[in-house]
Amino acid sequence: MLGKNRVIFPGDKVLLALSGGPASSAMLRQVQEGLSRETAKRLRFIPGLIYVDEGAVRGQSPAQREESLARMETLLQATGFPYHLAHLEQALELPASILRPGPGGSGEPGPSYKEAVEGFIQQQRQEGDGDGGTSLPSLSTRVGDPPAPRLPAAARTQELLRLFEAVETPTAREELLQMLRIHLILQTARTRGYTKVMTGESCTRLAIKLLTNLALGRGAFLAVDTGFVDNRHGDVMVVRPMREYMAKEIAFYNHFFDVPTVIAPPLPTKRREKPSIHRLMERFLLGLQEDFPSTISTVYRTGEKLSPAPAKASSESQRCLLCLCALDIAGEEELALEPTLITEEPEGNGCCQDTAAAGAESRAAFIPLLCYSCRLTFKELGPLATLPPYVRAEAQRRIRRAEMEQQSQEVPLEDEEPGGS
Repeated sequence: MLGKNRVIFPGDKVLLALSGGPASSAMLRQVQEGLSRETAKRLRFIPGLIYVDEGAVRGQSPAQREESLARMETLLQATGFPYHLAHLEQALELPASILRPGPGGSGEPGPSYKEAVEGFIQQQRQEGDGDGGTSLPSLSTRVGDPPAPRLPAAARTQELLRLFEAVETPTAREELLQMLRIHLILQTARTRGYTKVMTGESCTRLAIKLLTNLALGRGAFLAVDTGFVDNRHGDVMVVRPMREYMAKEIAFYNHFFDVPTVIAPPLPTKRREKPSIHRLMERFLLGLQEDFPSTISTVYRTGEKLSPAPAKASSESQRCLLCLCALDIAGEEELALEPTLITEEPEGNGCCQDTAAAGAESRAAFIPLLCYSCRLTFKELGPLATLPPYVRAEAQRRIRRAEMEQQSQEVPLEDEEPGGS
């Protein structure tokens, strides 16, 4: 996949997002083999690893989280690559800038792949690397971050649990977890100087995600959500090199090569008969796959034909606050979007308390900043006070900016009236 698409240039710093599951573990094994000196077509990028601990929201006890972290850190240390251990609680401390595309997304085109290879070879010759391989970081930087407490503070964990407990549906809970995870990985990539992020999503997982996103109203963004390249963040590109491998193929590969994995439990749910849309689609597709073996590949190949153009936004005001895709709200009266807007209005009407009215107004102010799918998810995220601080801060900034732009457009009209009279 990397050789066919050529989006990762020699010398790039690439962050591998590992979950411990079969697909990401197989991806790590492939990268290790590709970087070895015995490989004929050797990879030339500089790798780094990140593992996000989600045990708090997955129902694990502190002892279980400690055990999972210890097992995962042992696997990361064995690779010899720089690694970073992160906790989902750290997402509550992210800056508001994480919801803005970084520089470089819409600038002038960079060098071609051929130019990047020639520059990399010249750099290696200047550094005296006879074999022309990718120089890994020194031993002092291979051990990861400085020693820190294994688990975050209990107060942070409780704040994260309150955030997820306030969410009304399992579907919104899954969406919130995905959002916090990718934002945390993106922040680590930006602060550590990585320009690319690899995720281990298999063909099976992407086919499930494609149908799930269709059910969630994200049809316009399927090419970005499931394609090989995701450029919505501007300065950091997300690539999915495992997207052509079926889950069954990955399972056989891990079995034959003894690839170790760390399986995380699913999100707990109180309604076993009606889980999230994500789980329903997974059961539906895997059930069809048993009787019709071409189901997964057919769905996957259909998604490959989609264009990422509808997801591109021309300005900040046309970009969704949460997913950074274009606002697909043109012609609201013709879409299923209109009922979602109407249900927001009565919140502030039948109540005389100023605090409740202010809360309803601020909540309604979020709605124009979101795309159709994110509006549906936002309605189920609970009170505004439980939302991550960086989301509220960025929303307030964009609301103030929109108000200032509207005021600046109205001022010239007021100044023209005295002159005309």
